[in-house]
Amino acid sequence: MLIVNVEEIQLPLAHITLAAKRYGQADKPMILALHGWLDNADSFIPLAQALDQQNIFNKFQLLCIDWPGHGLSDHRPGRYPLHWVDYIYDLQAVIHAISQDTGPIILLGHSLGGIIASAYNACLAENIHKLILIEALSPLSESADQAKDRLRKGLLQQQRFNRQLARPTPTYSSMNIAIQARHQLTGLALPWCELITKRNMAVTDGQYHWRSDPRLKLDSLNRFTFEQVDALMTNSDTPCLLIVGHDGYKQLTASTEQAYKWFSNINIIDLPGDHHLHMGNAHQVAESIGAFILNSR
Repeated sequence: MLIVNVEEIQLPLAHITLAAKRYGQADKPMILALHGWLDNADSFIPLAQALDQQNIFNKFQLLCIDWPGHGLSDHRPGRYPLHWVDYIYDLQAVIHAISQDTGPIILLGHSLGGIIASAYNACLAENIHKLILIEALSPLSESADQAKDRLRKGLLQQQRFNRQLARPTPTYSSMNIAIQARHQLTGLALPWCELITKRNMAVTDGQYHWRSDPRLKLDSLNRFTFEQVDALMTNSDTPCLLIVGHDGYKQLTASTEQAYKWFSNINIIDLPGDHHLHMGNAHQVAESIGAFILNSR
């Protein structure tokens, strides 16, 4: 149970309004938390509870945003395909809006949030005090010879999607049915499905439906090559903590050597848990984060 104050806030940016949850006092140094794909700010509730038990909020605040199209945030306007780099612009707008009041920011990201955090740090490290990556390291990459096929498939997928928009929005008669549906689709433990699903759902005339932007399920139209990712990520001196799960994404474990090449000051910790270990193993993740932000320079 949380002891610290929790506040729902809105961040009216120049291009969109984002929802967020703040844990702690607004005048404390900030940990800015970025959630993963199809998750939302409530995916950080278990971690916030564990950080609270360590009295982290005596010294810091935790601000957890909903990305556009997730949780309670606005959707991006129009029907254009979504691009991952747009999230970097969103992050820059958020940091610009809040940094005048908070000083140096500790950036924390899980999965997609970690990808965006690492890419932002690579470009604008002067705005970041420390970087915490959970089950993420860098933007995804693929070989250049896959670019044409990816673009073709993405355009055809978008065309099918536009036709499907004329169909009625799928609904559920109860929240529990939606929670079970996410559990069966993703394999994520039921308690965590419940936390995430409740913030991603709306109810109209007694029927539940997803708030999430349906475009989030479409494939990216393009990806960087490894050479582009390598050029972006090289030579970072931001203090970085990388947390990976024993049963998380295996490619992260395989990328350990690359992480040491990209970051001159990185600590890599392997903890029990899956891709969502910040929920299922929040206590150990919080301990690692606490040691990193309180004891390391």
